[in-house]
Amino acid sequence: MSIRINRVYTRSGDKGETGLIGGQRVSKDHPRIQAYGDLDELNSLVGMVRTLLPGEKSWPAAEREIWDREFKLMQNRLFDAGSLLAAPEASAWETRPRFGEQDDLALETSMDRMQAHLGELKSFVLPGGSPLNAWLHLCRTVCRRAERKVVALAREGEVDPGVRRYLNRLSDWFFVASRHAARLADSPEFLWETPLAAEKSKAGETGNAL
Repeated sequence: MSIRINRVYTRSGDKGETGLIGGQRVSKDHPRIQAYGDLDELNSLVGMVRTLLPGEKSWPAAEREIWDREFKLMQNRLFDAGSLLAAPEASAWETRPRFGEQDDLALETSMDRMQAHLGELKSFVLPGGSPLNAWLHLCRTVCRRAERKVVALAREGEVDPGVRRYLNRLSDWFFVASRHAARLADSPEFLWETPLAAEKSKAGETGNAL
């Protein structure tokens, strides 16, 4: 695909429509536009996290390098996925990007590497504990939203099943990465307390005060 961007504004979208790959015009709130719009949002968040990496001075340099490589690949694959969603007839596009088992395996291998250093969870995790942890949880939730939009779009038209599978695996990656980021920063994770657990904790604190 030849890409040329000489001017950003075109005025062609002033009436609330935009063009898909192939020339078809659709409303800017079309399910297809919403789906790849969420991928664009997610890509921006990944870019934010990637930009913050050099500031994590307490992390081993090798770890920052690994994450930067993974985020670079992730940003490109998210853009690939968006280009597929922007093409109503992706199968007719001979040079289109492809998503396959290697993409899933790469994410799973990365998760296994991080998970090996994490303790067992005995409660649900809440976002926060360290800035990067919170950003990664935000990536996770936007990724889940994008996946929901892709699932809905798949009911109406052609969607590469590899894209849907990739997003499902990617949201899992963000969850594991958020925990790994907290560990590397030596920050405690925020854990969900059930009402009963919260009552016990409160009672314990009152007892200690007495």
